[in-house]
Amino acid sequence: MTQFFRSAVAHMTGYTPGEQPRPGTPIIKLNTNENPYPPSPRAVEVLRSLDSEWLRRYPTPYANDFRQAVSDVLQIPLDWVMVGNGSDDLLNVIVRACAEPGRGVVYPTPTYVLYRTLAAMQAAAVTEIPYGEDLSLPINALVAANGALTFIVSPNSPTAHRVGRDELRTLASQLAGVLVIDEAYVDFTEQSAFPLVKEYNNVIIVRTLSKGYSLAGLRLGFAVANPDLLNGLFKVKDSYNVDAIACLVGAAAMRDQAYKTECIAKIKASRTQLAADLQHIGCKVWDSQTNFLLTQPPERSAAFLYQSLKEQGILVRYFNHPGLDDKLRITVGTDAQNQILLEALNRGLKG
Repeated sequence: MTQFFRSAVAHMTGYTPGEQPRPGTPIIKLNTNENPYPPSPRAVEVLRSLDSEWLRRYPTPYANDFRQAVSDVLQIPLDWVMVGNGSDDLLNVIVRACAEPGRGVVYPTPTYVLYRTLAAMQAAAVTEIPYGEDLSLPINALVAANGALTFIVSPNSPTAHRVGRDELRTLASQLAGVLVIDEAYVDFTEQSAFPLVKEYNNVIIVRTLSKGYSLAGLRLGFAVANPDLLNGLFKVKDSYNVDAIACLVGAAAMRDQAYKTECIAKIKASRTQLAADLQHIGCKVWDSQTNFLLTQPPERSAAFLYQSLKEQGILVRYFNHPGLDDKLRITVGTDAQNQILLEALNRGLKG
């Protein structure tokens, strides 16, 4: 039935998300980097006390309650903020606004593969440039590619490393197109590229509430950029792209920074312990600035261990791509979940 679709869509490959078992399924889910702790009690209380009138009426077109919360917490003007139905919605808006045939998309690899899918939808050329062996940013090659959009995930997935702010500053100063810095995992690191949006009018910072705020099911994200840049994006977004419930619940979660900070501290401590435990059983583990670990198991193939863990009721992420097909990406769970994971890995390694 490909005759019904645009040529670009008929020939593209869709994005494959991680497995999502139904809530209540007896699975330890360490494959899509969700936060293992519940959302802010303040956010949950907003949900419980929601007036049905919020469901009857259309939400505000710009999600202003949540937009104001971001403005207050980050101390930036309201018109520097754009809200989306998850950060993926914002990435989609950015690509639709900026990319097309002759206006390509550029990014270093390995990284978030959704960028390739979004570019294909617009029939935009994609230039993928490998990171250096030391995971250094290939600045000169990225600039030479001359993309309408250049995407950098920092901290990056699946490598878990952070791109330094000075490297990103150098890149932004040399690019003719837009630099999109995807900070989905910024809550788990010590440095953000956030100051660059004030320094350069071609920089967009994109963030999500899925990771640090335990709201992956809510679907809420935001972008920060110069208002002149955001004005072009507002032309492309859906009229009411953020529902009223997400706006109100997200605003409460954003304002509860103390709770978020407490959960992040627990995840960081568990990340350190899990990395040491994985190394103890012979796994190579890359330094992580995220809420997951990239690890290379000993002896057995990563594909075998992925399946072994799945059969034991534990989901992790396996990427069947060159350079990643001997590795597993493991979300940091609670200490109890991590311990069960280690025991299952030991069983798999012993066959």
